[in-house]
Amino acid sequence: MIHGTTRLRDRHTPGKGLNTGEERQQPLVIHVRLCRATFLLAVLSMPDISDALLEERNGTIISIDVTAGSKAELFPAGYNEWRKAIGCRVTAPPLEGRANKAVITLIAETLDLPVSAISILSGATSSQKRVLVAGVAKNDLLLRLNSHNG
Repeated sequence: MIHGTTRLRDRHTPGKGLNTGEERQQPLVIHVRLCRATFLLAVLSMPDISDALLEERNGTIISIDVTAGSKAELFPAGYNEWRKAIGCRVTAPPLEGRANKAVITLIAETLDLPVSAISILSGATSSQKRVLVAGVAKNDLLLRLNSHNG
């Protein structure tokens, strides 16, 4: 006994729709006009990454999600609203601390700080890390990250 409602001939003759290779009747046209309202909408739709930053006495702690072994290095590489963490992609593999060294170097280069000002507080063996940026206030760090993010 064969279960289901699909007949053999239905599988060989695709129905009409978007995935059949047929062209659309009317082309899709999107008009973009930059005005104050769209600019405000764009600013309001940008993620607020300040939740990933925590100011401490020694500096500011950044919560990051690291993707090791990526094709390209990038920081900041997006924002995870659920984890409240900023993305970081490094090309180094997660072996023998190579990815951690690459993360520290990439963050230092991006923020234009010396490597000695960056240290990993927790998550040395995890993809979720807390990184201390010594001597930089939260507002200053937020401005530096937003200049690279946008």
